[in-house]
Amino acid sequence: MNILMINGTMRKGSTYHVGKMLIDKIATKEDQVIELFLPKDMPEFCRGCGRCIMEDETKCFDYLMYMKRLTGLIDKANLLILTSPVHVMHVTGAMKSMLDHYGYRFMVHRPGASMFRKQAVCIATAAGGGVRSTLKDMKISLQFWGAARVYTYGMSVASLGWDGVSADKKERIDRDLSKLVLKISKDPDGVNPGIKTRALFYIMRSFHKKGMSPVDDNYWKEMGWLGKERPWKLLKKEEL
Repeated sequence: MNILMINGTMRKGSTYHVGKMLIDKIATKEDQVIELFLPKDMPEFCRGCGRCIMEDETKCFDYLMYMKRLTGLIDKANLLILTSPVHVMHVTGAMKSMLDHYGYRFMVHRPGASMFRKQAVCIATAAGGGVRSTLKDMKISLQFWGAARVYTYGMSVASLGWDGVSADKKERIDRDLSKLVLKISKDPDGVNPGIKTRALFYIMRSFHKKGMSPVDDNYWKEMGWLGKERPWKLLKKEEL
């Protein structure tokens, strides 16, 4: 299994430690684990030029320097972990900027086929409030990318650093993550999108059958999704 953890800050605080705990519980010696840190691995803000949507993602000003590598790692991962501490009730600016770059991958445009067989986890911690809204920021993008299973885990740890988190809270986090690992590990080779994801796919499919953006319509046609092919079924065939 390929595991990719994208951290919304360079600081290895409580949120990072929770993500590492999850990886330590689920990764085996055979698994490949890659950690990225924002903004180091994606320091540029989305310019809002729309070139990735209206033309091609390779037209993004940040494609060659950052996005090509990042997208390749995302597509290769079986398990994608996004972590972000709460910054003023939402994800960090670096995480938001990274997610902004993937507007073209929303299902209404050109979702990656691999996402429909991918599991993802959103992790957030806070000294106070804002955990729910921060998790939602990340979860929305993953859902609209077409991720088959999206899990969230967050906690108000009442501390600005991991060392200040109480032993009781750390024990609770450990128990919660053990339960989460059981869900992720259940039939990892049989991951398929749920009803909501499939329903969204078919809604977008109906839009593209009627005609929207020529770039997006052609992509859906080339992928065979306007016909009988489906991204989750395509991946099954490739694996056989």
